[in-house]
Amino acid sequence: MLSTSQQNSLKLFPEIEPFNNFYLPSNNMHEIYVEESGNPEGNPIIFIHGGPGGGCGTKQRRFFDPNYYRIILFDQRGCGKSKPLGETQNNTTSDLINDMESIRKYLKIKDWFLFGGSWGSTLALAYAIKFPKLVKGLILRGIFLSRPHELEWFLNEVDQFFPDLHGNLLSHDSSINKKNLVSQYSKLVFGDNQEAAKNAAVAWNQFEGSILKLAPPENTEPSESVNFDFELARAKVQLHYIQNQCFVDGEEILNKASILKDKPIIIVQGRYDMVCPPKTAYELMKKLPTSDFIMVPDAGHSASEPGILSALIGATEKFKSL
Repeated sequence: MLSTSQQNSLKLFPEIEPFNNFYLPSNNMHEIYVEESGNPEGNPIIFIHGGPGGGCGTKQRRFFDPNYYRIILFDQRGCGKSKPLGETQNNTTSDLINDMESIRKYLKIKDWFLFGGSWGSTLALAYAIKFPKLVKGLILRGIFLSRPHELEWFLNEVDQFFPDLHGNLLSHDSSINKKNLVSQYSKLVFGDNQEAAKNAAVAWNQFEGSILKLAPPENTEPSESVNFDFELARAKVQLHYIQNQCFVDGEEILNKASILKDKPIIIVQGRYDMVCPPKTAYELMKKLPTSDFIMVPDAGHSASEPGILSALIGATEKFKSL
C-alpha cells in the first residue's frame, strides 16, 4: 500500500483541447458525442464515465499524459453532449457496449486501454469480458457491480452514516419512503410537471454528490448556476438504469472476470467509499489475484480526492511502460 505522501504526490496533467470531436449515430435515434485529445498516434485509452447518467468534462482529459496517450472520451446515451439528452429509450448496457465497439471501429483502433470508475468500472468490465482480445488493460476505480445488496446499500443502508442527508432525500416529497424511493422519484422525474421533475432531479442527484468524499461538503444546497436540463437528464438515466439493475448480472461479471486474469489491471478503491463500499473491489481482486490493488486509506468515492487522483494518474503512468 502506498503511503499517504506518495498517494497525494501526483497531479492532473495540464488542460488540453480535443484535436477531434464528432457525433457517432447509432441505429436507433441516439447520437453519441465522442472526442479525441492528446497524441493522435499515441496509445489509445478510452475514459468511461460514471453515473449511470453522468458525462465527461474537460478534467477527464487530464488523467493521461497527452504526449503518450490518444485520449478518447464519450458521453453515454442520454448523457452530456450526446443526443437526445435524457433519452432512456433504446438505452441499456448492451447498447453502451455496442456504442463503444462502434467508436473503436470508427476510429480504426485495433485494441485499447479502458479507464472507468464507479458505473464506468461496471461498463469497462462488461465490455472487457465480451471483447477480451480488444482490451490491452484496465484501470478501475470504486468498483460497482449493481448487485441487489450494492443498490440497497446506496439507496437505503447508507443512512447509517448519513441519516441527515438521506433524510433530506426522503423528505423531498411526502409520498416518498424507503420502500418506494426509486419508484416515487421516477414518477416525479418522468412526470409531466417539468418544474416538479427538475426539482426532484436536483434532490436525487444532490444526495449522491453529498456523500462522494471522505469529508462531505458543509453546503449541500444546489448552486445557483445549476443546469436543470442536465440534472433532469442525469436523474432520468440513472433511475432508468437502477430500476433495471443496470441491465447487468453483477455476479456473472464477477464470476467471469477471471478471463481477464492475464491482462494488466489496476484497481483503485477508497477505504471509506460510501457509494461503492470496498468489499466489491476486494471480491474483484480475489478473482484477479495478479491485479494491482490500491486501497487508498484516506478517501471516499470521488476521483478528485488527492489519494484517489494520484493513484489513478500513477496507474496511467505505469501503463506507459507496458
